[in-house]
Amino acid sequence: MIVKIDEKKCTGCGKCIAPCAEGAIKIINGKAKVVSEELCDGMGFCIGICPEGALSVEERYTVEFNREKAESQPKQKDTSIHCFICGASEDTSYLLPLRHNMQSMWVCTRCLPKLIHG
Repeated sequence: MIVKIDEKKCTGCGKCIAPCAEGAIKIINGKAKVVSEELCDGMGFCIGICPEGALSVEERYTVEFNREKAESQPKQKDTSIHCFICGASEDTSYLLPLRHNMQSMWVCTRCLPKLIHG
């Protein structure tokens, strides 16, 4: 499983960069690109946050995921990533991507139960 990026749909907004904890995605010439297939674990956290629907996961033959290489990548911070309910950042809370009211956003683990249970 590996992330596939539709360059025609990609606007280069960069919102997919920080959710990719492995560092597999970068913006190159104004478009998101998978820069190293061995860094992509196919989990797809980047998919739900793309406002253009340019990312998907496809099953195809590729190089094996390299955990050591992924863990050695510099971590990307995005100050726009915060809980849509309480405003917590990834520096203070665990954040999860989600779809709510037809929007892609982030929620912290403290606010998630309130969102689920009301």
